[in-house]
Amino acid sequence: MNPEDGTGHVQDSPQIAVEVESPAVAFYNEVKTDIEHAFVEDDPRKWGNARKTAILMIVSAGSMIAGLAVSIQNPANAQIQSDLRASTSEISWTLSVFILVQGVPGLMWSAISEIKGRKFVYVSSVALFVVASAIVAVSKSIGLVIGMRGLQAAGSSALMSIAAATLADIYEPHERGIKMGVYYSAPLLGPALAPILGGVLTQGLGWRSVFWFIAICAGVVLLALVFLFKDTFRKERSLTYQNILQMRAKEWEVQHSSKSSQTVLAFPVTEKPAQPAPEKMASPQCTGNLDVEANAPAVASVSSMKDINLSLADVNPFPPLLKILTRSNNLAILFASGLIFAFSYSIPYTCSRTLSEYYDYDALQVGLVLLSYGTGCICGSILGGRCSDRTLTRLKQENGGTSFAEMRLASTQHVMWFLPPAVIGYAWVCEKRVHVAAICIMLFFSGFFAIWVYASTLAYIVDANPGRSSTVVATNSAFRCAFAFVATEVAIPIQVAIGDGGLYTIWGGIMIIMEVLTLTVLYNGKKWREACEEKDKRKAEQP
Repeated sequence: MNPEDGTGHVQDSPQIAVEVESPAVAFYNEVKTDIEHAFVEDDPRKWGNARKTAILMIVSAGSMIAGLAVSIQNPANAQIQSDLRASTSEISWTLSVFILVQGVPGLMWSAISEIKGRKFVYVSSVALFVVASAIVAVSKSIGLVIGMRGLQAAGSSALMSIAAATLADIYEPHERGIKMGVYYSAPLLGPALAPILGGVLTQGLGWRSVFWFIAICAGVVLLALVFLFKDTFRKERSLTYQNILQMRAKEWEVQHSSKSSQTVLAFPVTEKPAQPAPEKMASPQCTGNLDVEANAPAVASVSSMKDINLSLADVNPFPPLLKILTRSNNLAILFASGLIFAFSYSIPYTCSRTLSEYYDYDALQVGLVLLSYGTGCICGSILGGRCSDRTLTRLKQENGGTSFAEMRLASTQHVMWFLPPAVIGYAWVCEKRVHVAAICIMLFFSGFFAIWVYASTLAYIVDANPGRSSTVVATNSAFRCAFAFVATEVAIPIQVAIGDGGLYTIWGGIMIIMEVLTLTVLYNGKKWREACEEKDKRKAEQP
């Protein structure tokens, strides 16, 4: 065998005929590498901190506006009802439709982002949001308001569903906890500021000014996306793209395998062809890391078919969605995430009613009280994300330099002791109508502990599904919005029936269920993931 010739073979060995430039040759000649660190041109993870921070700020600002749009109209509801002659149920639908719709289109946006990239999706969705907001501002009927609130939600869903995937594009797993925490504090800041801004605008300029304000803010984000945002998506790191690439290659090989007139290369069945040059392998800094960043599925990129064109038919979101939902660790965390998000929507919604009815607070005063909850959420998101990263780094060192996604969930254990008591404490300070300072304190700690846990679960679900970050975050968005929709629909009837004490004592129990689900994934998730990956591997090897 000639060592200089990658096509050399052992004499008298059985031969396999393979076409020159066929995808089969590319499959044999490519080194399989983890998808998190597949070699890409202009690697987003190697960009400077200034560019990464700008991207983080842009998607965070957009997410804050999306969060703001959910409830900024609440102080204006009385004016809207009077001006448009709407019923109470119709006003309720303007909120419920927004929450429900916001979670659904994320899967569509995720699929489109796998074809056109993140920037195209962001620009398209935010433009839709701006137009819908302007139409609400000039609406003359409640029906049009409800319809456009639905379009607003559809436009905002991309920022809520694939922004975390954008952060996964530019940050390594050990950096994601704190970055996810910073990002997620933005949409939490929106609902915290919404009652204040909505109250000031409504009292000063009328209800239509609320939606003009939202449209203008979103327009600024749109300009930033057009002129300052650089696309972070790289198809080489998309498991969806790689799967389609391999499928196309196999189809091409089957169609041409019967042709014998083309030049062939001979390989002995007992040997592998020569490996490609080192520069075509994964980046040097990544090849030696035995951690969660290297535990991603192995993929082979087919260089001879690198630039295939995909369509929506290729990027069907439902097969990867099904794969996500059939994994026990994903399902448990999705339910836990949904329960936290439902609680996060329920508490400010019912607190507004309690403060208005029993403390005789106006919209601005209610907003100032709820600011304590938003502040707690922001602190919990940032500190929880930082603790998540540090826990992952510490456990990786203790484990001999090897890490896995579930390690970061260990950072939630110590705060789990305090979340249910904080929720139940809030329940009974409201029920007994104690001084509002006690309500502010319990709101702060309820938000702080709840979002501390959520920051780690969001980072975990991205780490546990490498190559599917946009799909899994969109799925998470769908779950949390569905849970939030149910929570807001049943919150007031239950509050009326059994009071704040009963309602949030129940929520305290639900938070215990959430904690059990999270701990179950912490201790069993790795085993479940590895079993699913082995099953998928065996299925892929079948002819």
